[in-house]
Amino acid sequence: MIRFIQVSLMRGVKPLLEQVDVTLNPGDKIGLIGANGAGKSSLFAMMRNELHPDQGEIDFPAKWRVAYVAQETPPLERAALDYAIDGDVNLRKLEAELARLEAEPESSENGLAMGEIYSALADADAYTVQSRGEQLLLGLGFTLEQMKQPVSSFSGGWRMRLNLAQALMCPSDLLLLDEPTNHLDLDAIIWLEDWLKRYTGTLLIISHDRDFLDEIVNVIVHIDERKLKRYSGNYSSFERQRAAQMILAAGAMEKQQRKRAHLESFINRFKAKASKARQAQSRMKALAKMEELAPLRAAAEFSFEFREPLNAPNPLLVMEDVDAGYRSEDEKTGEISSKTIVNHINFSLQIGQRIGLLGVNGAGKSTLIKTIAGELAPLTGTATVGKGLNIGYFAQHQVEMLRHDESPLWHLAKIAPTVREQELRNFLGGFNFPGTMVTSPIAPFSGGEKARLALALIVWQRPNLLLLDEPTNHLDLETREALTEALAQFEGTLVVVSHDRHLLRATTDQFIIVADGKLQPFDGDLDDYKDWMMQTKLGKGTDVLPAAGKANQTDYPVTSPVAPAPASAPASAPASAAPAANSGAAAVSSFQSKEQKRQAAEDRQRLSAQRKPLEQKLKKVDEQMAKRSTQKSQIEAQLAEPDIYDAANKPRLIKLLAEQTDVTRELGELESEWLSLHEQLEALA
Repeated sequence: MIRFIQVSLMRGVKPLLEQVDVTLNPGDKIGLIGANGAGKSSLFAMMRNELHPDQGEIDFPAKWRVAYVAQETPPLERAALDYAIDGDVNLRKLEAELARLEAEPESSENGLAMGEIYSALADADAYTVQSRGEQLLLGLGFTLEQMKQPVSSFSGGWRMRLNLAQALMCPSDLLLLDEPTNHLDLDAIIWLEDWLKRYTGTLLIISHDRDFLDEIVNVIVHIDERKLKRYSGNYSSFERQRAAQMILAAGAMEKQQRKRAHLESFINRFKAKASKARQAQSRMKALAKMEELAPLRAAAEFSFEFREPLNAPNPLLVMEDVDAGYRSEDEKTGEISSKTIVNHINFSLQIGQRIGLLGVNGAGKSTLIKTIAGELAPLTGTATVGKGLNIGYFAQHQVEMLRHDESPLWHLAKIAPTVREQELRNFLGGFNFPGTMVTSPIAPFSGGEKARLALALIVWQRPNLLLLDEPTNHLDLETREALTEALAQFEGTLVVVSHDRHLLRATTDQFIIVADGKLQPFDGDLDDYKDWMMQTKLGKGTDVLPAAGKANQTDYPVTSPVAPAPASAPASAPASAAPAANSGAAAVSSFQSKEQKRQAAEDRQRLSAQRKPLEQKLKKVDEQMAKRSTQKSQIEAQLAEPDIYDAANKPRLIKLLAEQTDVTRELGELESEWLSLHEQLEALA
């Protein structure tokens, strides 16, 4: 297990952690959350032994293998696949040692040493490593052709995917992932979720993607007020527990304030009265000993809204027989060539549409957004723009387009040169750029702060069409929630590409999929999309886990299981047998037939005996699930009543929230047991 024992950590003069105690169990999948600057990455650095606590200690087994994502990627000429496999450091060491031994003269000692190396390579699954590496990179969005390309040919985001692949290739007991979804699209995130769910070690993950956390983690560790607080359950469960705690803390504080007021009143009335002096003194001591309860504080809320568009043409945009793609010019000949990404687009945007664009990596989502935005001219066809169309476009690399040597105020003044400075300052203050921050160069700002500035610039322009290509990259949970709420209330037309499923669910009401070079409606929700993608694009070879010895060995690629022939069946029986040549053969055949029937009957009886207790358990779990589901529905119905949140109903609210947490937890446990029993029955079948 992992134990933090009285851990304190300072960075400069800023205390990040103070006398922290927390215990994490082996096999836990832990989400580490907290405000920006709270110390999440510093905690990871301590786990990697790159930082040391100022006081206390962090204890976990010395033999544990720790894997994490490197932050830097050297521009190597090494092929991407080989670079990913390099993550299995032990395997590479064994291969290097084998190469050294093979280069030496033959001897008995040399032969024995080589035999040990071959055995170790087999234990490390060296003979499946190529396949495992390919499947990892396919899941993360690389093509087979890209795997052969040198690392130096990839952009920064793709290099981070390669570093993630290295971490996943490394056999580990503890896996540390810091914002692994930042450089991934939705398809790669869904694949990564599936991989991490089956990871058998202890996982510690920092993420601002609430759906991602909900799918994977069973423990939340919250850094708050320089302490670590452990919560059982996923992120949604943490939010419920936190809200209940805040209500309880507010009640306890109110009760203490009433008691304090009563003591002070008694002291003031009777401290000068001789007959009551002793009692007044005892109350003064009680008051002095009373520990001041601090209220549990929620994170300072950040919110903004998109201003109402000035006008709205209808339709905003019409595309007829458009091919979207890129033109390029040959440096030597000057010849212009074109590459089509999405063909034959017939598409119109009406007032109030809220569209989510889906599609695997490289399908053409960003190309389509750029064409709608006018960043790319159609290769063929026509795009007709409505009069008065005002586009707000947030590109994937919008943050990089900002002038890092200039201030937020400079950026806004550039697009609003005639507006008073104080008005611009007030507007930027609403986006959490206060005081001197508004006039400071943005170079030292965090990625989230720069993304917030890019959003502020779009909001100022009052667009009637918003085109957002991965707007949540670098945003923390609080800012993501603020963006989600603002988009939900936006009165214009919205087209968004995002890997944040919570944002997509809350802000869009229809999906369009870009697949196989075409644009077409997707008749379903995000769960349907996940199922479709796992069956079609990622259906093969997704069962990839790092080699961790034979206990963690997996066959690749995944194929449909084929039921083995019964043990008594002949190994190579022909499809049809010739007539028996003599009665002896017939007798043998008859005996074999009877023996096979007897064996089959025994098999059925044995199978029935094995299935019966499982079926009884399943029936019991089904009944319990139905009961808990009914209880949950009843509680949620009561929580939906407006008057439950009145001050007079606070005790009842607290009780309902606690019951909701318990029932949800029990229901989750029952669902896990139900799935396990079904898997056991299917295995018997």
